[in-house]
Amino acid sequence: MAAVIGFLGAGNMGAAIIKGLADVAAVSALAFDLDTAKVDALAGAGLAQKAPTPQALAAGSDYLVLCVKPQYLAAAMETLAPHLKAGTVVCSIVAGVTMARLRELTGGKCPVVRVMPNTPALVGAGQFALCLDDPDLPAEAKAFVEELFAKLGRTYVLHEKFFDAFTGLAGSGPAYVLYFMEALIESGVYMGFPRDKAADIVTGLFAGTAKLAAKSGNHPSLLREMVTSPAGTTIEALMHLDRQAVRAAIIDAAVASRDRSKKLGG
Repeated sequence: MAAVIGFLGAGNMGAAIIKGLADVAAVSALAFDLDTAKVDALAGAGLAQKAPTPQALAAGSDYLVLCVKPQYLAAAMETLAPHLKAGTVVCSIVAGVTMARLRELTGGKCPVVRVMPNTPALVGAGQFALCLDDPDLPAEAKAFVEELFAKLGRTYVLHEKFFDAFTGLAGSGPAYVLYFMEALIESGVYMGFPRDKAADIVTGLFAGTAKLAAKSGNHPSLLREMVTSPAGTTIEALMHLDRQAVRAAIIDAAVASRDRSKKLGG
């Protein structure tokens, strides 16, 4: 019998996960969202069935993925928790909500999994932290959850104490990369390139450099040294970045994101 994966919320991340399930055998998706058009679009594409109510979603799910904003979670769970089956595995991608809080919201009758995704999951290149520490989570459910999220990128099984750090590094990380990309695009425009051409050059730069880092097996420092000739153009640029303490600012930014994540979960 196919496992039914329920989705509370069918926004960008929920829809991305549903689309990633399309080629997974013996799995079907069931979704509920207050914005019915989002679920209708998925149903129309044959990717998910539409749950008429949150209660029906809870009752019909073997795995339930929570994809709502943090401020809406408690009210949503109050509605659907009484209808959860005892063996349903509840997976939350809701930022800042701890395992203890998830167990509380489910009434303690379901095993829970905490997940931290990042937005490249929208194109199948995400990174997912998974906390599988719930002692009530069966081994086969752990393996299934890892397989599920691996369809959208890479998974990292982490103890919950590392989740805030993962948020600072990878959860918020795409924004840092895009921020740097924006700055380079502006430099291209300043130096005379049309904006669309500058954006194309910079996007290719990041894609190619990331592929080089992934495929070469060398530490980024060694790859950077390959580009950095004595008394050349690159060392001139890097020295300017160091004088502006850009490296320290990047580290401080990731730590600030981690610290904010701790406050949200407190």
